[in-house]
Amino acid sequence: MRIRNVKSSDYNVISPLINEWWGGRQMSDMLPKLFFVHFNNTSFIAEKDGEIVGFLIGFLSQSNSDVAYIHFVGVNPEHRKNQIGKQLYNEFFNVVKKNNRNIVHAVTSPVNKVSIAYHTKMGFNIKTGDKEVDGVSVFSDYDGLNQDRVLFVKKVG
Repeated sequence: MRIRNVKSSDYNVISPLINEWWGGRQMSDMLPKLFFVHFNNTSFIAEKDGEIVGFLIGFLSQSNSDVAYIHFVGVNPEHRKNQIGKQLYNEFFNVVKKNNRNIVHAVTSPVNKVSIAYHTKMGFNIKTGDKEVDGVSVFSDYDGLNQDRVLFVKKVG
């Protein structure tokens, strides 16, 4: 497997896969092409035998000089359990450290139990929100009305 930076043309390959990889959930609108155009240096593709098997879209915060943000991560369900996500996260953490950042944020939906478990396994802490959903602290209406989110933070470096 090889990990490389994203390029603009990767959008055309990844966008149609997103809803499929998320089991039919409508997620592709959350990842517009601008991320593939403007965040190449902090976003990565995992390829195996020429096929994209995973990706991580992240960036360095423009507002907080200590913070980086992971916006979207996906691994082909047929290739999960092969440490692809871990390798993508570690690649991002390395870029974060090289850019003298030491805090990484990420966000997920409270319905995404796999993401919650994965982030905690990767050493992220769940930030204390204003309510709990299924025993997990969430921020209500974080992304709009009835769009509660789980917020993660991890110190790196």
